[in-house]
Amino acid sequence: MAVLVALGAFLMTLAGGWSAHRVTDRRHLVLGLAGGLMLGVVGLELLPESLEAAGTEVYGVPAALLLFVAGFLLAHLVERLLAHRQAAHGAEERNGRTPEVGLTAATAMVGHSAMDGVAIGAAFQVGGGMGAAVAVAVVAHDFADGFNTYTLTRVYGNARRRALTMLFADAAAPVVGAASTLFLTIPEPLLGGYLGLFGGALLYLAAAEILPEAHHEHPARSTLLCTIAGALFVWLVVGAAH
Repeated sequence: MAVLVALGAFLMTLAGGWSAHRVTDRRHLVLGLAGGLMLGVVGLELLPESLEAAGTEVYGVPAALLLFVAGFLLAHLVERLLAHRQAAHGAEERNGRTPEVGLTAATAMVGHSAMDGVAIGAAFQVGGGMGAAVAVAVVAHDFADGFNTYTLTRVYGNARRRALTMLFADAAAPVVGAASTLFLTIPEPLLGGYLGLFGGALLYLAAAEILPEAHHEHPARSTLLCTIAGALFVWLVVGAAH
């Protein structure tokens, strides 16, 4: 089941890359919805399940919450390192763009997508409801991943063929990650910790990347309504699963 769901992420990533060519003024609505879905999954499913599975405390704080904060900070660190690398090449970008910067950013997206697949597989090891909720979040934000992977590669001067190669690598990564979980069973405490770590990273992507991008040029009420609708939809999925 995890691999089949990951195939949905594969198709959504390709759809995001294709939309990088065909994007219209409705992109902000799609990103707003994706942000709401991700927020709902983190707050309503990932955190409760990770707290239940991890169980142990470290210096009075649940290990899952510590890893949740670590996941948020890790995602922030990676984003800042990429931003610093881009700034260091600023002069070259103005005069003649640096393809390697775009490839570095796109490669980071591929690695992130592989971990998305692992998260899907790990969630299905907890249960079908958990797997479905995580799958919704991953598939929703993989549209933005595909869009950004293609755009980042192209904007720094890489050829269209190279951008398509990175897009397909990003699309295939969740399938590979999900398939890897078929050959091992993750112990419950370790699984709870990983879900907490993933939840922190997912929240950062929603709060610091997806939602600001959605409202950047279109601070419309419709975008906010899409975000609320995404969170409410996850609530319905979680309620039905339990």
